[in-house]
Amino acid sequence: MIHLIRHGQSTSNATNTLVGRGNTPLSDLGRQQAIALRPYLLDVCEVWTSPLQRARDTAALAIPHLEATVDESFIEVDYGNLDGQPLSIISSDEWRAFEYDHDKAFGGGESLHQVDQRVHAALDALYEDKESLLHDPDRHLAIVSHMSPVKSAVAWALGVPGSVAWRTRVSNASISSITIRSGSPSLMHFNMVPPVAK
Repeated sequence: MIHLIRHGQSTSNATNTLVGRGNTPLSDLGRQQAIALRPYLLDVCEVWTSPLQRARDTAALAIPHLEATVDESFIEVDYGNLDGQPLSIISSDEWRAFEYDHDKAFGGGESLHQVDQRVHAALDALYEDKESLLHDPDRHLAIVSHMSPVKSAVAWALGVPGSVAWRTRVSNASISSITIRSGSPSLMHFNMVPPVAK
């Protein structure tokens, strides 16, 4: 099984700032969210993470006994010159244009189709390798990533177009799990968010 984890709240999330490749740290709440993931990841024996600090820090806090392997396939979408801008800078018409054109690049950066290409290639490799943890019912792989790659992976598991991303929500510090059923990828859990201790 693969547990896909979106990083805990970052300082940019807390201020509604659009951040793709920007290396913003976790907020205090984000660190608490990462720690709250621990009891749900006890079956994990391998960890992959995006190279971005917020994902790496989430991995270190959530699964402290394992050293994570950095995998560029699961980095956040590149927002180009929109990176670091407030979400409000993008009009509703512009958001709709992105929603209806999966090949439209954000701010001259990357399109969601390009995210799908790299994420699906990594998952295809795991699927084709019958010895990978995707095929192991007891030993699991955790991939700590970002909203867009997690949504892309969910689309891969469901066998639906990547544009389904616009009809899903992936929360900070959420777990979405993919397994193999009857020889095909299957979505087992989606956007499960552990409660944070008060």
